[in-house]
Amino acid sequence: QVQLVESGGGLVQAGGSLRLSCAASGGTISYYHMGWFRQAPGNERDFVAAITWGGDTTFYANSVKGRFTISRDNAKNTVYLQMNNLKPEDTAVYYCNAVQGPKLEFPRFGSWGQGTQVTVSS
Repeated sequence: QVQLVESGGGLVQAGGSLRLSCAASGGTISYYHMGWFRQAPGNERDFVAAITWGGDTTFYANSVKGRFTISRDNAKNTVYLQMNNLKPEDTAVYYCNAVQGPKLEFPRFGSWGQGTQVTVSS
């Protein structure tokens, strides 16, 4: 079973940047569409971004469009999320998962990794 480990979170000031990584082990993610989700305290886990298995198509939540970029390196079995111009409302725990649905907005794997905390100060 594929296991996903997120990393790269941290504390950053508003306007700053972070790059998150999602490394897979126990199997290849090369043939899965992949995505990022986030969960702020007291909120449900929300879709952030997704990328097709070949990397040719991406989808973004309206709240991050133009600021975040999802990418993948299938040779490294890794998915990335470049986050620029961060805002305090981006503060959340970020998770990756395989995705499905018309705009790849729904998680596919039933289990989640531990996530990585992103905190944006104002």
